[in-house]
Amino acid sequence: MIEARRLHILRAVADHRTVTAAAAALYLTPSAVSQQLTALEQETGHRLVERGARGVRLTPAGEILLSHANAVLAQLERAEAELAAYGAGEAGTVTVAAFATGIAQVVAPAVARLSATAPGIRIRVQDAEGDASLPMVLDRQVDVAVAVEYRGAPPADDPRLTHVPLYAEPFDAVVPVSHRLADGPEVPLAELAKDPWIGPYPGNPCHDVVVLACENAGFQPRLEHLSDDFRAVVALASADVGVALVPRSALRGTDLTGVVVRPVDGVAPTRRVFAAVRRGAEGHPLIRPVLDALHAAAEDA
Repeated sequence: MIEARRLHILRAVADHRTVTAAAAALYLTPSAVSQQLTALEQETGHRLVERGARGVRLTPAGEILLSHANAVLAQLERAEAELAAYGAGEAGTVTVAAFATGIAQVVAPAVARLSATAPGIRIRVQDAEGDASLPMVLDRQVDVAVAVEYRGAPPADDPRLTHVPLYAEPFDAVVPVSHRLADGPEVPLAELAKDPWIGPYPGNPCHDVVVLACENAGFQPRLEHLSDDFRAVVALASADVGVALVPRSALRGTDLTGVVVRPVDGVAPTRRVFAAVRRGAEGHPLIRPVLDALHAAAEDA
């Protein structure tokens, strides 16, 4: 008989690619993870993982078992949801991980909405970029992630997750008031090819949006200044040290003294924001109202 707990460990090892990283995510010791993998191999009668200099990879048998593990774990999430519904499930805590502007745009309004419509649900919010929040959901560290599509992100049909689209927003060009393009109604990105740039660190989903937009315009941006805080990005642009692309919602309430904000000429780069939960958990009586409140907040934004 295969234990579901060991299937969860197998998936964590496949996601994190090392026993040490999987153990840290699961709050276990590496030796405990290794022992559980060994026990799982004994249960199945197959070698499931191979260890190498670059970490751990699944064998073909491990890949087969992983595909079934995703289905089994999703079904267990559904079972928990139905049992919670049977037991009323009207009170409890839901943890939401979201990036800063997503918290301001949809999470905080959703919390306010839930305080009136579902007062028994307590929301705990954690600030985390999209590339961090999705693994947190998969590792059961949080219940809901509000994340941004990015290169390398789990796709919408990922068997481990359920995606709920929330909103899409354009990036605007932010240039110093003294910039040669400051007086135009729009900013052609190709005209910024030789400028120094200010932007998020690699790994931040917005970094991918900025770089991809510039690549589509025919150049690689020369990122001389890096910050994941868009207030800092705008402040640096006001100091005339470079240009930037900033999500429109991140400009709300930001001091724009010394800069000019203009739409991008042509097709504007866009970030698409979604909520994600472990597949099967979307019907949980505590999680479903949170997803509905996030969706309603996005429609009102």
